[in-house]
Amino acid sequence: MALSNLDRVNKGLDLLRKGLLPYVEKEMKAEYQNYWEMEAAECFPEGHHSRNLSSEEWDVAALLAIMFKQWNKVFGKVLGHSERSWVSELMEIRKRAAHQNKNNVFDTDDAFRALDNVERILSAISAPEAEEADNQKNELLRVRYEENTRKKTRAIEAKSVIESSAIGIKPWRQVITPHPDVATGKFQQAEFAADLWRVYQDGENAGEYGRPVDFFNRTYLTQGIRKLLTNTLKRLNGDGGDPVINLQTNFGGGKTHSLLAIYHLCSGANFSSVRDLESFFREIGDLQPPAKVNKAVLVGNRISPGVTHIKPDGTKVYTLWGEMAYQLGGKAGYAMLQEADEKATNPGDQLVPLLKKFAPCVVLIDEWVAYTRQLKEDGSDSGGTYGTQMSFAQALC
Repeated sequence: MALSNLDRVNKGLDLLRKGLLPYVEKEMKAEYQNYWEMEAAECFPEGHHSRNLSSEEWDVAALLAIMFKQWNKVFGKVLGHSERSWVSELMEIRKRAAHQNKNNVFDTDDAFRALDNVERILSAISAPEAEEADNQKNELLRVRYEENTRKKTRAIEAKSVIESSAIGIKPWRQVITPHPDVATGKFQQAEFAADLWRVYQDGENAGEYGRPVDFFNRTYLTQGIRKLLTNTLKRLNGDGGDPVINLQTNFGGGKTHSLLAIYHLCSGANFSSVRDLESFFREIGDLQPPAKVNKAVLVGNRISPGVTHIKPDGTKVYTLWGEMAYQLGGKAGYAMLQEADEKATNPGDQLVPLLKKFAPCVVLIDEWVAYTRQLKEDGSDSGGTYGTQMSFAQALC
């Protein structure tokens, strides 16, 4: 049975509660210590049932109320004005969801806006549930696309192409063939949204973005990407090339896609079947990716500061530089920066022997600002402070 828009909104709100609960508890404890639950209860009206519940029993309305009432003292220290407006809007959305009637129904646009706000808040606090929220949002986009396609099918089929043929221009349908999933209306919006962290974590299940050959088969190599890949190959082969590249584009300008191109270029895959890459390698001569390149991927809105990240071998990582060292060299690499990681201090010159030992290597950083803006000013986060992030950036460059 197909989900209604109300069902989708309620699923999103359930996901929001799951992501907000540990975050609200962490931030309130940091401000009020052992009295945090008492201060949180003061955010509820007199006689409200939430006053008699434990924190684990609070619903999403209670968590949003706490965030809104405690914004100036607690949550506004980390989050900004945009996040506060999303919290306010989600409070209204939750009220609408709880009091649906024939005069108050979610249409598709309302449901999408609700899920978009849920995903934005979860991303802002680096909650792992953000990815699922994004999936729910993209699924709704797919459904809306299919609805619109069905409505327009008859009109498109009825439209004559005689006029364009009469002047010697063939209809585009006779010139190119859309990708099968686009032609059938079954494409997933998520496939068009590059996600570097997902590719690093689970490339096999990240669709065509996660498979090197498929990625390049679906990527048009612009002059910008060609220049970026050429620089990367020169640097990895000790033939010049800039050691640090700062990608600056507008939102949606292709930064993440460019980072993925470097990531896959260094994957060790066989690209002989990729026509564009074949011509690219002919143009640059003898330059080829080294057989093995150690890679580190740091995505700021997917790594939560102040949280201990436990690796499969039991290694505990606290900072971005600790994460970088572990990705480059595993436990041995992490040991080289362990003290700086545990103390949340800039590793400084310790980066040099690390990068030399695990060369050739590539460090890809995305959404660094999203990570930095979550750090507390008093330095109580294990991820460091704004100052240590800036020092680390200078040391890395």
